[in-house]
Amino acid sequence: MSNYTVATLPRLSATKLSELLLSQSSASANLDAPAPASNIAIVDHPTDETPDHIGGHIRHSIHAPSSTLDFKIPELVRKLKDRETVVFHCALSQQRGPSAALRYIRERQRILSLPAHLEGGSGVGEVLKKNAEDGMSGEKDADGEWEDAGSKEQKVYVLDRGFVGWQERFGEDTRLTEGYRREIWKDGY
Repeated sequence: MSNYTVATLPRLSATKLSELLLSQSSASANLDAPAPASNIAIVDHPTDETPDHIGGHIRHSIHAPSSTLDFKIPELVRKLKDRETVVFHCALSQQRGPSAALRYIRERQRILSLPAHLEGGSGVGEVLKKNAEDGMSGEKDADGEWEDAGSKEQKVYVLDRGFVGWQERFGEDTRLTEGYRREIWKDGY
């Protein structure tokens, strides 16, 4: 089980996140690249009442609304397994964003410790252990569908002050924010 709580999750400032994103973009020499940075992922966790990126979103963020989170977390763990950093946020990053980050951390730990928990007679643990011994861990099976989540170290953060804080600093910066609508934010959140 995770040692983290919603209160102890590490926070990342909007300024620090922008520096990370811009440093990766400048490394590829294309700030308007259609693909996201390869070692960082940003997960936007809005309410169900705002099901789309209304008002803007951080460029290349993954949209994971509240109603989809239960089934999307295992998918995110598999999809983001090779990312060095994963940043979660919601509007203010006070409740939904941190809760999603905590669920992600716990699911990641559950998936990564899967072989140890299944060795007691199910047969799955032995197969996974054998694959690791054979150097096959992390590869797809014959159907091409199963993939081990791997055990690469990953930093998980919550964006401090959420998208509200982000848009105050970087809303109009098209290198970092897409679909920004100033009129939605002009009177505050």
